[in-house]
Amino acid sequence: MNTTPFNLANKTAVITGGASGIGLAIAKRFAAHGAAVEILDLQQDALDTAVTELRAAGHSAHGESCDVSEPASVDAAFARILSRHARLHILVNNAGIAHVGNALTTTPEDFARIQRVNVNGVAHCTQAALRHMTTQGGGVILNLASTVAQTAVADRFAYSTSKGAVLAMTYSIAKDFLAQGIRCNAILPGRIHTPFVDGFIAKNYPGQEAEMFDKLSKTLPIGRMGQPNEVATAALFLCSDEASFITGSAYPVDGGTLTLR
Repeated sequence: MNTTPFNLANKTAVITGGASGIGLAIAKRFAAHGAAVEILDLQQDALDTAVTELRAAGHSAHGESCDVSEPASVDAAFARILSRHARLHILVNNAGIAHVGNALTTTPEDFARIQRVNVNGVAHCTQAALRHMTTQGGGVILNLASTVAQTAVADRFAYSTSKGAVLAMTYSIAKDFLAQGIRCNAILPGRIHTPFVDGFIAKNYPGQEAEMFDKLSKTLPIGRMGQPNEVATAALFLCSDEASFITGSAYPVDGGTLTLR
C-alpha cells in the first residue's frame, strides 16, 4: 500500500479550463503527484502548450478541445477520454469566464453568456462524469466557485450569480451521490494573480498598471493576491484520499476575504 501523502498515482483527473491560470496550476500539481491528467480547454494553442509542457516533464497528459457550454462537445470529449482510461476518478470544474457590470449595465446577452459557461458548463461536465462515476465505484468532483458566491463585490452581477449557482450545485451533487461513493466540494478563491488579472488591469487602466495592481492587492486582508499554486494545493488536498471525510464543503482560499474584511 502506498502511503505517500496526496498520492494520485493510477488516477485519471479531468481539469476543465486547464490550459492556463488556476486550471494549469492544478493540472501541473496533480500530474506531479502521479495523476494521468486530461485537460479540457477551448484555446487550442494554450492547450497544446500545456500538454507539451507536462509531457516534457515526464507526466501523463492529454488535451481535448472542448466548449463546456455545449453538451455535445462535452460528451464527445469525455468519450475520447474514456477510450484512453478505464476509470475517471477526478473532475475539476475550473473553466469559467468573468464579467464586469451591475444589474442595470449587464445586457441580457452578457448575462446569458456568463451562465452558459460558468453554470451550464459545470452541469454538463458533471453529468458526463457522473454517468461514469456512479457505475464505476465513485469519484471526486471539485468545483471552482468564488468568494463572490458568499459576499458582495461591486459590479459583478452576472458573475456572482453564476458562482452562487456553482456553490448550490456543489451541495446538491454532494447530497445526491453520497451513497455512490462520490465526494463533491467547492473551492472559493479570492483574488488570484492570473494572466486574466493582468489583462483586465491593462485593458481598463492603461498606464496605471502597477498602481492598480497594488491597490487591488491591498483589498485583501492578507495584503496580497493569491497565487494559482496556492489554489492548486487546496485542490490537491480535496481531491486526494487524505480528504476522504470531506464532502459538501465550501473551502475558501481567499487571504481572509470572507472572514476578516
